[in-house]
Amino acid sequence: MDEIQIVAGQDGWRVGFEERVLAGYRAAGCSEPLAQALLERALKGIDGWTLATDGTGWIAVGVAEDNGAIVGRIHDLTVPQGRRWAERWCAEHGAQRVEVRLTGGAGAFADYPVRGQNRMRAVAEHPELPAGLTVRRLTEEEYPGWYAGEEASYIADIVRAGALTPEQAKEKSDQDFARYLPQGFSTPGHAFYAMEADGQVIGTGWVNHGFLPGVTFGFSLEVYEEHRGKGYGRAAMAVGEWATRQGGDEAMMFNVFGGNEVAMGLYDSTGFTVLDEFRSIDL
Repeated sequence: MDEIQIVAGQDGWRVGFEERVLAGYRAAGCSEPLAQALLERALKGIDGWTLATDGTGWIAVGVAEDNGAIVGRIHDLTVPQGRRWAERWCAEHGAQRVEVRLTGGAGAFADYPVRGQNRMRAVAEHPELPAGLTVRRLTEEEYPGWYAGEEASYIADIVRAGALTPEQAKEKSDQDFARYLPQGFSTPGHAFYAMEADGQVIGTGWVNHGFLPGVTFGFSLEVYEEHRGKGYGRAAMAVGEWATRQGGDEAMMFNVFGGNEVAMGLYDSTGFTVLDEFRSIDL
């Protein structure tokens, strides 16, 4: 391998990078408008990335503050054996951990623990609610109790994924809920549901219609712990499909945190494709 050198411009690299990212999203079944929207998200901050090459491939890296920690990010890596250089660069620039966003498999980062995945599937044209399950809108009076439980669950998921401390997870939760629900129960585009069976509320759902072109984002499809193991998890996914069509969208997307193997198994069995996978290691 030739010596890796930092380069000043992105002209020789950027077009190829964008084409590879788009190809990954198209292979996952994204429509062209959705693939373009996801590409735009993937390119956020690209002008500040540092680019290096050994003449055979590329390395794109950067650092940013995230919940009080300096985080290194490897945005692209096509240089054989270039991971060590990228990790060293991140460490030299103050990073306490290194993150990667992957499409199409772990590749050189198979030993990085999975911290989260974005998954998506096109929904049935006329999805039906499971027999014995009824769905209604959550009431405004129920919202505060739902919010408290949702926040606690979100913090626990972040900590279980292994990337943040409980204190950092609480800070991230506060920021995320403020960003996605600035008007609380009345935030436009968001819908909240209660799922009932045998006269009991067995879980809740929270979705955001029009999150991306043709896509409803499922922030939460939660079956309460005392009702798990009864097939309601798969039923909740059907509710997500139904809610997607209620909002006029064609596909459903959501995030699952690393460490939640039960949920990942459910999503695999119900055909939800991995769009992006996020992995990281501590330095």
